[in-house]
Amino acid sequence: MSDSGTSLETFAREKLIELDASALRRRLRPTIRTAGALAERDGRRLSSFSCNDYLGLANDPRVIAAAQAATARYGAGAGGSRLVTGNHPLLAALEERLARYKGKEAALVFGSGYLANLGITPALVGPRDLVLADALSHSCLWAGARVSGAEVVRFRHNDLADLRRLLDRHRPACRRALILTERVFSMDGDRAPLPEILALAEDFDAWTLVDDAHGLGVVEPGARAPLEMGTLSKSLGSYGGYVCASRAVVDLLTSRARSFVYTTGLPPASAAAALAALEILEAEPERAARPLVLARRLTARLGLPEAESAVVPILVGAAEGALALSAALEARGFLVVAIRPPTVPAGTARLRIALSAAHSEAQVDALAEALRDLRDLRA
Repeated sequence: MSDSGTSLETFAREKLIELDASALRRRLRPTIRTAGALAERDGRRLSSFSCNDYLGLANDPRVIAAAQAATARYGAGAGGSRLVTGNHPLLAALEERLARYKGKEAALVFGSGYLANLGITPALVGPRDLVLADALSHSCLWAGARVSGAEVVRFRHNDLADLRRLLDRHRPACRRALILTERVFSMDGDRAPLPEILALAEDFDAWTLVDDAHGLGVVEPGARAPLEMGTLSKSLGSYGGYVCASRAVVDLLTSRARSFVYTTGLPPASAAAALAALEILEAEPERAARPLVLARRLTARLGLPEAESAVVPILVGAAEGALALSAALEARGFLVVAIRPPTVPAGTARLRIALSAAHSEAQVDALAEALRDLRDLRA
C-alpha cells in the first residue's frame, strides 16, 4: 500500500518546481504598512504603490479609534453566523449607511468581497439560467457563477456588440439571465460602459451585478445596477464585503446566500471602522478626488493613456521581466508588486500601480522618474 502522505509531499514538491521554472511561484514577505503610503520591509522604508487603500483611511486616526472603541465595548469576534448569534447593531447601521450611499433600499454585509460574490450569484440563478461575465471579471465573480450551476458564457472585455450577440443567442432558452461586470477592472484600471450594459440588460430582461471593489469613492457617482456589490477593505480601509439592492432581493440573499448563512459575521471592529470611513468619505470629497488626480499625474509623466481610475498598469509581458522590474524598483525605494498569470492572462504580466490619497505628488513624481530610468526593463 502506498503512503498517501509521501505521495502528497511528492506532488507538492513537483508542482513547486514547475512554478519556480515559470516564475509563477508566490511567496509571502513580511511587510508592515504605515501611514503616508509607506511600508517597512527588510528593515527599509518604501513608498508603497501596491495597496488598495485608495483613500488612505486604513491608518486614519478616526477610523482606528472607531475600531478600538468597538473592540473594547463588543469584543474581538462575532462568535458565529449573524443568523445564529443575532444581528449586531453596528452591522445594521453599516448596512443602512451603505444602502443610502448606493441609493438602494437595503444592503447585506458579508465576511469578504470574495464571499459576497461566491454567494450572490448562486442565490439568484441556477440550472436552466444564464450568466454572462466580462472576460476580465475577478476570480470571485467566476467562482460564484460556476457554483451556481447556470450556463456560464464569457463576453469579450467591455464589448457591447459581443454581449448583445451572446444575449441574442442564449437568452431565449434560459429562464433568468445575470450579467457580471466590474465598475473598475482591478488589473487594468479601466471602467465598464455601465449605462450601455444596463440598457442591454433591460432589453433582454437580464439582471446586472456590478463589482465596485475598486471604484467605491474614487470614480463615483455613476449609473447604478440592480445589484451593487463591493468591499469594505479597499477605499474604506477596513475588511468585509457587501451587496446593495432592493429590500426583497436582500431578504432573499439573507436566506439563500450560503456564504452569508454559513459564515461567521464580521467582527465589530471592522464594521465600526467601515462606518467611520464612510462618514469621512462623504464629508471630504477632496480626499475622494485625489487618487484619480494622482493617477493622471503619473500617466501624463509616463506618456501613457490617461488613467480612468486609481489603478495604472505597466505592462511588461513575461513574468520574469515583471519580477525583475519590481525588484529594481524596490532597490530604489518603491514597493510595486509584479502581477503574473493566472491573475492576468499569459504574456501580460505587469506592475499594477495603485494610487492613494495618502501619496504625495513628490512620491508619484519619483516613481515616474524611476520607471523612466528603468524603461529597458519594461521592453
